[in-house]
Amino acid sequence: MEQLLPSLPTSRTEPDGAAVIRVLSYNIRSLHDDEEALARVIRACAPDLVCVQEAPRFFRWRKHAARLAAKSGLVVLGGGATAAGPLLLCSLRTTVERTEDVLLPLTPGLHRRGFATAVVRFGAARLGVVSTHLSLQREERRAQAGMLLERLAALEVPYAVAAGDLNEGPDGPAFARLAGELQDCRAVAPWGGGPTFPVGAAEKRIDAVFATGGVEVLGCGVPVGLEGVTGADLRAATDHLPVLAALRVPAAP
Repeated sequence: MEQLLPSLPTSRTEPDGAAVIRVLSYNIRSLHDDEEALARVIRACAPDLVCVQEAPRFFRWRKHAARLAAKSGLVVLGGGATAAGPLLLCSLRTTVERTEDVLLPLTPGLHRRGFATAVVRFGAARLGVVSTHLSLQREERRAQAGMLLERLAALEVPYAVAAGDLNEGPDGPAFARLAGELQDCRAVAPWGGGPTFPVGAAEKRIDAVFATGGVEVLGCGVPVGLEGVTGADLRAATDHLPVLAALRVPAAP
């Protein structure tokens, strides 16, 4: 029997108007693996927001995204092919203010990258969110990290989260640039596992959730051992492990 993790705070609205939410980041490898296992993992994490990377981008991509959302008990918030792969899913607890898909400058010979962005509310708490998947090329990754910080600022919200596959660990320049401006949620409040790739023998922490100042990080990590999340499902779902964060977002000032 797999050992269960200590409990992670569940979603709720607090008396002062703050919202406790769960944010999940997950590279799903274009749904090339076991979609049922993937959906079971997502459901067990009970997220309010899911920042997906490598969502389907080609034939009937909207249908595939909607099917995954439905199987996971969520709805599509934004992104997908129109953001070059990053996708946002959300629970019905989420009130959506606006969404925007952003394509980043294309470097000849490299894959097009983009951001899926949104501004949402959970009661009195207002939050910006960005799903990202940075380049395989080191210098381009660093430049894209700067673009991500600019995009967060352009959302003009008091609090925000950004999550995704950075294609490098905390010692890389892009990761370090983000961690220098934002809270690296795993480093602030470790919970669960750390490494996220490759799924069979994870040794690299290249997937992460970041939050702006003022957001309280209650716990963050790979949900290996979370009730309802099995090792078999994690291995079957995709080639990355997910990152789950519980965050307390204050009521909007």
